[in-house]
Amino acid sequence: MIKYFTNTFSVVSLYKKPSIKSEIVTQLIYGDSFSISQKKNKWFKIKIKEDSYKGYIQRKNYSEYLKPTHKINKLNAKIYKYSHKRMKINELSFGSKIKVTDKKTKFYKFAKGWVSKKDLSIISFKEQSYFKKINIFKNTKYKWGGKSFKGIDCSALIQVCLNFNNKYCPRDAKDQVKYFKKNIKLNKIRKNDIIYWKGHVAVALNNKYLIHAYGPMKKTVIMGINQTIKKINKTASLKVVGIKRL
Repeated sequence: MIKYFTNTFSVVSLYKKPSIKSEIVTQLIYGDSFSISQKKNKWFKIKIKEDSYKGYIQRKNYSEYLKPTHKINKLNAKIYKYSHKRMKINELSFGSKIKVTDKKTKFYKFAKGWVSKKDLSIISFKEQSYFKKINIFKNTKYKWGGKSFKGIDCSALIQVCLNFNNKYCPRDAKDQVKYFKKNIKLNKIRKNDIIYWKGHVAVALNNKYLIHAYGPMKKTVIMGINQTIKKINKTASLKVVGIKRL
């Protein structure tokens, strides 16, 4: 039987190799779980439970597996030391999962402190629209491998929104475009369709505009669909490789 652990730190980077000089390939946000396949000096080689991604994280005092009860429903939720004093000690990113252990009128307690009830949804909650909250990431810094309010990349933007709604999504754009099967033509595009290029992805907000974590602009931005297609073709010589509908 596989033994799982849970990340109880705000954000933990997953490296390609056991070195902080190595490429960050993704991140674990609070509540993500993993199995350990190898212990090497100051490193764990792990496999993330939610998406089977593999890599190395620095050795820390991670928790035994915690079954979550709630998840963060805003871009970044403040964590307080006490329920009666507003002494902020940390922040958790959208989609982070916690196990509530105590409740006050407006605040819920978990392992690391207290969080406002309004910043939480029960773990089984689903939006009617998978990408209803995607706009909260507008102007968030672009970060290769990032998965949080501190920095996010294009494919993580898709993944965190789908994961929040309890839908599986591969981590990388190259795997997402293979995983989602329903193909759509550009002239039929509508809200929530996902547009893929080689190594890049965006979500349609309607039939004219999209949102994406865009490296050249160093942040998550809203742009015209046709404008973006022309720009990426001109600057990176990349054409659209697929448009998917969930």
